[in-house]
Parts: sequence; C-alpha cells; structure tokens
Amino acid sequence: MSVAMDPFSPAGDEREVRLLGGTAIDGAPVAYIVVLSAVVTTLAFIPFTVVLASGGSFPMSQGIFALLGLLLGPVAGAVASGIGTLIGIFVAPHTAGVWPVSLLGAVLTSFAAGSVAGTGRRRFLPVPVFLVALLGLGLYLGRAVLVIGIPLRTAVLGSALDWSALLMFLSPLRPLVARLTRSASMSRVAMGLGLGTWMAYGMAHAVQDGITYYLFNWPEQIWVMLIPIVPFEMLFRCAVGMVIGTGVISGLRAIGLVRPTHAMY
Repeated sequence: MSVAMDPFSPAGDEREVRLLGGTAIDGAPVAYIVVLSAVVTTLAFIPFTVVLASGGSFPMSQGIFALLGLLLGPVAGAVASGIGTLIGIFVAPHTAGVWPVSLLGAVLTSFAAGSVAGTGRRRFLPVPVFLVALLGLGLYLGRAVLVIGIPLRTAVLGSALDWSALLMFLSPLRPLVARLTRSASMSRVAMGLGLGTWMAYGMAHAVQDGITYYLFNWPEQIWVMLIPIVPFEMLFRCAVGMVIGTGVISGLRAIGLVRPTHAMY
C-alpha cells in the first residue's frame, strides 16, 4: 500500500541560497544599492522640519540612512546613502542644506549603522567610527564653550543627541541593535531600527556639528531653542526608520531575496 505524498512538502534536504556571481559592492548586489538610492532621493523631496542654525529644512531621507547600513552593510549602505543624497542635492535643493556636510552625514550614518556588529576582520571597525564621532563632538563643544562662550550646561543639554549616541555606541546597546534587527519578532526588529537610527545618526550628527559650528557660530539663544526641539526631531527620524524598515525587512524575508553578505536582518 503506497502512501500519498504532499506535493507541497519539500522532499529533499534544506538548501542555502548564496550569491555566487553578479556585480556587487562589498557583498551587496548593485541592484539593491540602486533601488535604495532611489528611495533616498525620493524622500529627499519631503521636508519635515526647518534648520534653525543655518536655514533650509531637513529631508525625510535622514530617517532611513541607518536602515541602509543595516540592510546592506557599512560600505554598500554608505554608497547607497551617498548616491541617493548626492542626487537629492541637485533635484531637491530645498532640503540640501550645506550640501557637503549633508552628504558626509548620510555616508557616516549608514557606515556607523552597518558597523554595529563587526565580526572577523571587521570586529575592530567600531573603534575608528567612535573616534571620528568623538573628534567631531570635541570640536563642536570645544569651540562652543571655549571660543564662543556658550555656558557649559547649555552646550551639554544642546548636544544631548550627540553624546548620548556616543555613549550608546560604546555600551552593550551597540551589539543589541544587530540582535534585535535579526530577531524573528517584528516588534523587536522595530526596536532595533529605532535604537540603531538614534545611535548612528547621532554619531554622524556630532561630526556634522563639528564642521557647521565653525561656519555659523550660532549664539546661545539658538542653543536654548534647540534643547527641546532636537529630541523631537530625532524621534521623528527614528519613527520613519522603524515604519519603513519593518515593512522592508518583513517583505525581504517573505520573498526570500538573497541577503547581502553584511546585512543585519
């Protein structure tokens, strides 16, 4: 007596699909980079708040820079964010700000996010990332307090996003971002994306501030205005990264596309 087999049940051994060929950058297919760069450019058209210190407005694309680093890895994520931001500077100049600084911030955010769980030869990658951010924060606060004369308390409160991100990156929260993003629970994935966005963007923001403060030297009144505004702006970026990121990661898992080598989902 023969037993009927379920035609929908796999009969062979489980196999792992790997990317063996095709054009890739640091293990991420160029097609992925192109698509995500286009998303960055599209979101660059949408402003979500004004820039008090230098004028202009912030683009919504800032909310997904960290996501690209987590999806593609540090190098490919930085390339995708950089290309998308560079195109956005030309087609959406109303959100470009000081464009070299905006471009640098996009690249650094994705690179920092992609480096949170370095393994093998990349296990020391977080060290230079942290040192660059620390240098930016030192230049920023040093000029504010020692040269411009901003009160220390005001400068510390006004730079809370920056130094909190550095402390998070230096703590066990950094590898936790990777573990949460790789979780099977989408609620935990959302938590990882939110935490990773705050951490990575805050570190890049410290470097950006270290440059822009030498250009604009905003007075204490601007610092005081920024103290309550910056955290709300950052929460909005985190919300954008969480909403878009959970949808993208859920879709990628469902359709089973080949994961980039250094992806963290």
